Amino acid sequence: MSKMYLDVFGQQQQRDKRSDGQKEDELERPSIKEEEEEATQIQASEMSKHPHIKEEEDDDIITLQFTGAPLKSEDDEDQSEASGGVEHPSSNSSSPHETTEGDGQSPTDGLIAPLSDSDDTTSYSPHTDDDEEYEGHVDNQHWKCSQCGKTFVYKCLLKKHLMTHTGEKPFACSVCGQRFTQEGHLRRHTRIHTGEKPFVCSICGQTFAQRNSLTTHMRTHTGEKPFVCSFCGQRFAQRNHLTAHTKTHTGEKPFVCSVCGQRFSEKGSLTSHTRTHTGDKPFSCSVCGKRFSQKGHLGIHRRTHTGEEPFSCSVCGKRFSQKGHLGIHKRTHTGEKPFACSVCGQRFSVKGHLKAHTRIHTGEKPFACSVCNQRFTTKGYLKIHTRTHTSGKAFACSVCGQTFIVKGYLKIHMRIHTGEKPFACSACAKRFATKEHLKSHTRTHTGEKPFACTVCGQAFSLKGNLRSHSQTHTGEKPFACSVCGQRFSRKGNLKIHTRTHSGGKAFAC
Repeated sequence: MSKMYLDVFGQQQQRDKRSDGQKEDELERPSIKEEEEEATQIQASEMSKHPHIKEEEDDDIITLQFTGAPLKSEDDEDQSEASGGVEHPSSNSSSPHETTEGDGQSPTDGLIAPLSDSDDTTSYSPHTDDDEEYEGHVDNQHWKCSQCGKTFVYKCLLKKHLMTHTGEKPFACSVCGQRFTQEGHLRRHTRIHTGEKPFVCSICGQTFAQRNSLTTHMRTHTGEKPFVCSFCGQRFAQRNHLTAHTKTHTGEKPFVCSVCGQRFSEKGSLTSHTRTHTGDKPFSCSVCGKRFSQKGHLGIHRRTHTGEEPFSCSVCGKRFSQKGHLGIHKRTHTGEKPFACSVCGQRFSVKGHLKAHTRIHTGEKPFACSVCNQRFTTKGYLKIHTRTHTSGKAFACSVCGQTFIVKGYLKIHMRIHTGEKPFACSACAKRFATKEHLKSHTRTHTGEKPFACTVCGQAFSLKGNLRSHSQTHTGEKPFACSVCGQRFSRKGNLKIHTRTHSGGKAFAC
């Protein structure tokens, strides 16, 4: 019993001590509160004397808030304003300005880094001003153009895009003054003036001013054609070639010449066409100074100096300086003649030949000689005719010395010496030195007489026979004897007549 009494007495004594301690705390609290109020009054008095101290303290508080907290994007701020400026603290955060380990990460945590003691306390981003691609980026959020609705991952890309609407071009070339929307575009343009070509093909060594030009060039080695037409399946090495090709299916021609109204499917084609009105030839050869209206034509012309023939026939190995010439040559193997005359149905392997042939029906002769004003259906015929005025016969036979104004004529003449007759008739196997002779001979089998007299309607198998016949209607006698002046309608008749003056008898028994 005595032991139990002592235990109960001890517990009661402890309760009394705790009760006394609580009373002492209650007595001390009013004094503590009074001290806090007194300190607040002193602080207020000091702040009234030194108001700038509070401003500095407020700045420090703001800095601390941004130091440990994730930044909001402009969209978040807009949402906050739309909701009356009320922000709802995340339930996952231990405080409004801190994120503890294991809590959900803010979408912009990847772009925010805590500021160190050496950092500028006014900086809200871990990146410099030059590091624009990080500006305003938030995962799963895009920046939308208010003009066209296009979206961008980075705010800086949206800013650059907006310049296409405003027309702003802040970057100017110091050499020619041309302006650009992006600094990178100016940098690439500058290489036109400096001639710098830093990108080199590892296979052939050709250099380029732009990386994408090298990438496109590499496909000439690899044969890669990654761009496919969704209409016909044709493949292309360049995207712009596919874009141009697609318009052949759609018939779209959005670019219109302001002078003649002709429409084009590509802007580059319109630009080249415009130069036919202005006469502008901005591309000049560095070797001979000859100027061209199109860059491609200059590139082809340069091969006349270098002798380069990069295009070879897979059948016979013959090489060409132009891809178009190779395409035409291949038709000599396949026999393809894709171009047909809408009047007479005659077919041609070359579009230019059809165009020249059509002038036979229309009578058009657009090429005039500047000396005698004689007109021709093709530019080539005019060029040949012009040499009759200059007496220029640049092509001489190495065997007999005879000269010719056309290289093709010399080539045909050489077959007289070599006896070569490369053209064979498929009906009788007779062979000929020229293609035209074979064509004329073939009509003896087919009975074709394509050349008709416009006066009497008589038809002939040879154009020369029609010309001689026409003189019977006109009375024209263009061939005159140099001795007596007698005139003849045919050159052969003049030749026979000349022998009466020379006494020559060419034919002996």
